[in-house]
Amino acid sequence: MKLQSFEQKNKKIHESFLELSADPQRLCRRLTLSWSNWGFGMEPLGTGAERLEKAGVEYIELHGNHCGKDLGYKANETLKTIHDHGLQVSGICGIFSPDNDLSSNRGIQRQSAIDYLRRELDFAEEVGASYILVVPAAVGRPAPYDDMEFARSAEALRVVADEFLKKKIKIAIEPIRADEVSIVHTVSEAIRYIQAVDHPGVRHINADVYHMQSGEVHSGEAILEAGERLVNLHLADSNRAALGEGSLDLDGIIKALYVAGHNTEDRFVTPEPLGAGANSYHALFSIRDPKELDRLVLDTVKCFKEREEEVVSMCLTHAS
Repeated sequence: MKLQSFEQKNKKIHESFLELSADPQRLCRRLTLSWSNWGFGMEPLGTGAERLEKAGVEYIELHGNHCGKDLGYKANETLKTIHDHGLQVSGICGIFSPDNDLSSNRGIQRQSAIDYLRRELDFAEEVGASYILVVPAAVGRPAPYDDMEFARSAEALRVVADEFLKKKIKIAIEPIRADEVSIVHTVSEAIRYIQAVDHPGVRHINADVYHMQSGEVHSGEAILEAGERLVNLHLADSNRAALGEGSLDLDGIIKALYVAGHNTEDRFVTPEPLGAGANSYHALFSIRDPKELDRLVLDTVKCFKEREEEVVSMCLTHAS
């Protein structure tokens, strides 16, 4: 029986993955698992850090909550809390609402986004983050203002790009599904946006498998298209729940990541199971059941590590 189109693409990636068995060194290092903590809602940082420690997670992607000079995590307190639980910071999850929108037709909101990025950049440097996630337009506003959003956003981000380059913090552009944002929905559109900014400080991508299932022709191919630009990949199952609770082809995602060489230093895979909804930012201010969050983390980490070992072991067995 003839394979369906997605099966043909799966087969091609699978074959490329098996070719890695010719150089087992490319399989020695496992993918680096982090966790994005803003989905934990309003609970104290220490509670979430303890949860990640118990689950064997060593990195945390911190909520970018510096909405003003008096708001957000304090660097010294944050470092003490996460180090007490054996964690390091992978990156900062930038939060972009209509109030700090790089693409806004109101200059005050674009300036707010620029100022926000400068605050997050200072914090990122202090806590040792390697990237800051940037969304080119506001999350929760899928209707465009006009046809100049893309150009305005690129122009606004270019204003702070030099500062990121000097501090050696990566800007990671995140494509988000069309139900949530007005521009930049796919990896190819993120690459076009990076080219429009046209600055050496803006070169990287943060992808998300949940959004990829809506916007991409094939998630594995999109990972390969991102290639070395991909600094982080957010993970959730097809229903935006814990890994293993939906129909996501997690094995295929893992194979594509290895083929793309993502199992290297300063590149991360970061679960972010937020649940369904048109605006994921509702999770920011939620009060969630700690036991349910414990289960969510443990089940996701267990599933990911089991599938990664299955996939890598299969490839190594193929070599012998």
